[in-house]
Amino acid sequence: MGKPKRVVLAYSGGLDTSVIIRWLVDNYGCEVIAFSADVGQQEDMEEVRKKALATGASKVYIYDLKDEFLREYCFKALKAQALYEGKYPLGTALNRPIISKYLVEVAEKEGADAVAHGATGKGNDQVRFEVSVMALNPDLKCLAPVREWEFKSREEEIEYAQKHGIPVPVTKEKPYSIDLNIWSISIECGVLEDPWAEPPEDAYLITKSPQEAPDEPLYLEIGFEKGIPVSLNGQAMDPVSLVLKLNELGGQHGVGRVDMVENRLVGIKSREVYEAPGATILYAAHRELEHLCLDRETFRFKEYMSVKYAELVYYGLWFSPLREAMDALVDKTQERLTGTVRVKLFKGQCIPVARQSSFSLYDYELATYEAADAFEHKAGEGFCKIWGLPLSVVARKTHGHQE
Repeated sequence: MGKPKRVVLAYSGGLDTSVIIRWLVDNYGCEVIAFSADVGQQEDMEEVRKKALATGASKVYIYDLKDEFLREYCFKALKAQALYEGKYPLGTALNRPIISKYLVEVAEKEGADAVAHGATGKGNDQVRFEVSVMALNPDLKCLAPVREWEFKSREEEIEYAQKHGIPVPVTKEKPYSIDLNIWSISIECGVLEDPWAEPPEDAYLITKSPQEAPDEPLYLEIGFEKGIPVSLNGQAMDPVSLVLKLNELGGQHGVGRVDMVENRLVGIKSREVYEAPGATILYAAHRELEHLCLDRETFRFKEYMSVKYAELVYYGLWFSPLREAMDALVDKTQERLTGTVRVKLFKGQCIPVARQSSFSLYDYELATYEAADAFEHKAGEGFCKIWGLPLSVVARKTHGHQE
């Protein structure tokens, strides 16, 4: 394939993609169409449109995808209890496939022969974008200018942008790379590249320092239907309103900060900082409801499966047969996961303190040590003998062999 004639760029309006528009026009002589997905990055999308056009895009598509992003991506990961390496709620990893879905849709509509993204050659997002595009339309060529161009640092990109009059929300004094959406914020670069350095407060956007959080706890009640969060304090809420409110309340109490050294798909370790107040609260509440409503073996198996699910998302394999099959299993486990969980937010912590469900497997008469105790204690003797039988056989044979 020769030089592309028409390219649809996944455009965020940030440093990389702003520079990419001008770079593609100058180096390929192609038409560049910008596609921006509103996934809750709290930007004026009309300003994003104007900026893309002023930078050289021939046309701009902007789709509001917040509701679909939460319902069809984030809440599926929530039901699976998928946290990458036990900590990261996958906000950036989850928004790449939905962006790719509509990137391909726009490219097909416009008759483009290529799509482009702003991911680097050593990051995870290049894989997420390109593998998703391959799964949706393998005939489209994927361009990754950041892997090709002459810039060796973000400082050089900033200088290029300033030279060509491209406004970017990054300065040499505060060179953080930020990916923000309604589910989580990913923050990297600058001083954060030193894993021994504590993240400075100016790196955080929506969460208070736990030391500055209120001295009184805040109690919230999260209602679920079949594993999906549907209400806050008894009031029904749509996904966007619910998560925005939890982000606000959690952020006020310092909840949702994640500082981790994670294993990138390409084989390097990376220090990442995340903010995810709403996701943190929902994961804690959802897991507590699973403790109440799932039988032991289902709960244990789902714990194992959640690790694999998170890996699939992180590795860019959202549009894979395995992820779809796992969703079917997860949905089965959530059929009776309806109920309410009360959590306490206090000084950076989200602590589940109460839970109830009409599908609860908790049986008071079996659990209590009071007079209502209905457990058959005498059966315990036989249970212990059978359960310990393999170990007693090993002990006898081992002792006998030693003698």
